[in-house]
Amino acid sequence: MPDVSKLKETAKQLRLDVLDMIYKAQTGHIGGSLSAADMVAALYFYKMKHDPKNPAWEDRDRFVLSKGHAAPVLYSALARSGYFELSELDRLRQVDSHLQGAPSPKTPGVDMSAGPLGQGLSAAVGMALAAKATNKNYNVYCMIGDGEMQEGQIWEAAMTAAKYKLENLILILDRNKVQMSGTNDEMMPIGDPGEKFESFGFHIIRIDGHCMEQVTAALDEATETGCGKPVAIISETVKSKGISFMEGLAEWHGKAPNKGQYEIARAELERGLE
Repeated sequence: MPDVSKLKETAKQLRLDVLDMIYKAQTGHIGGSLSAADMVAALYFYKMKHDPKNPAWEDRDRFVLSKGHAAPVLYSALARSGYFELSELDRLRQVDSHLQGAPSPKTPGVDMSAGPLGQGLSAAVGMALAAKATNKNYNVYCMIGDGEMQEGQIWEAAMTAAKYKLENLILILDRNKVQMSGTNDEMMPIGDPGEKFESFGFHIIRIDGHCMEQVTAALDEATETGCGKPVAIISETVKSKGISFMEGLAEWHGKAPNKGQYEIARAELERGLE
């Protein structure tokens, strides 16, 4: 059974790391990192089968962060899992650092590079197919963002996942409803994503992505359905969750706080989610 209290504290620490990293670097994507923190905490510290001492372990579960701009929360999870030293988080986006603006396999524990949106799900489908072809018993988790659903390649990958009955593929939509230039409805309405993925042959799970009990239950259901279908977890979240003056605002998609904003934000995050 998941230790929900501990996972909540872990998610809180990931959020604090994200804030610290982006403030020190004065660059980075805070909004999408904070919205994904609860799910990433549950993946790395509860659900996923992985070994920081052996990042290339053949039987490990795979994680593809297709919404690569949320790299800071992934880097925090990897460092706190033991893939590299925590001190390296202070070097986000520095020229000589392996922690760049989007994930790269140069970073221990990263399975797939990201950056151009829409491509991660195709890569995850390939990984899941490879597992079936080689009789490996690992799962592939792929996190996408709302804006990515406007990319045609997402739907090509979805069709392929359904055709090959990739029940070892778990798609996670971090549904914070905001993209770089505004809300999804302002930019390009995507309707009900659950209905869309269901129509493409996915088993759908809908959750509050900031409720750790629901997050862990969804991950358990996703790997235990036995339905012969790929799974899509529609995780309803809030952009920049945990920092009141940033929540739900597109301007914090890729903006760093100043000193005063940082101090207020850190105090709010230390109190934790309500």
